[in-house]
Amino acid sequence: MTHSSEGESPVRVVVVDDHPLFRAGLRAALDSAPDIEVVAEAGTAEGLEALVQRALPDVVVMDLALPGVSGPAAARALAVSHPLLPVLMLTMSQDDASLLAALRAGARGYLVKGAGREAVLNAVRTVALGGAVFGPEIAGRIAALLAGERNPAAARPFPELTEREREVLDLVARGLDNRRIARELVLSEKTVRNHVSRIFAKLQVAHRAAAVSQARDAGLGC
Repeated sequence: MTHSSEGESPVRVVVVDDHPLFRAGLRAALDSAPDIEVVAEAGTAEGLEALVQRALPDVVVMDLALPGVSGPAAARALAVSHPLLPVLMLTMSQDDASLLAALRAGARGYLVKGAGREAVLNAVRTVALGGAVFGPEIAGRIAALLAGERNPAAARPFPELTEREREVLDLVARGLDNRRIARELVLSEKTVRNHVSRIFAKLQVAHRAAAVSQARDAGLGC
């Protein structure tokens, strides 16, 4: 299906991002293109399948790290209920764990937030036509990451975290509170709180649920 020719329908897009200012800017950029139309937007992935059913988009543009239901989890659900609907993931993070989470979820595109307007517009057009977009800055990493998937010892989630921080995050993802983590690792609660704060900063999340969502998407806490 081609959308760019005169007289043909524009690419219908649903935008899902929990940052209102970013979402408004993204919507303005998309709507500025004559061949793209934002038909709905949401701040979370809760109820996304029903929203898609109502709005009938050609593409979903979604933040990877959403509160509650994460971007990858929502993409996996859409792959079941709407298998032909492409998802374009946007993220603040350029780490390998985020890319792997998007790939595992079946995303057809992955762009780092801050990509230029034309890059985002072209990505939407490409995935709407059945292509895949992973951005020039990360495309070269995909083969190595998939090789790492076949060799689990070579793949380490969240390389920006220290070994201790990764250990704490794994326990957080298992549902342990700070007191139980302190007992498990023989640390003080203050030390655990400091680790958790640094983890939140490095993962660019504001609360525990978002950290748990990212951790589980990367295979921790299982």
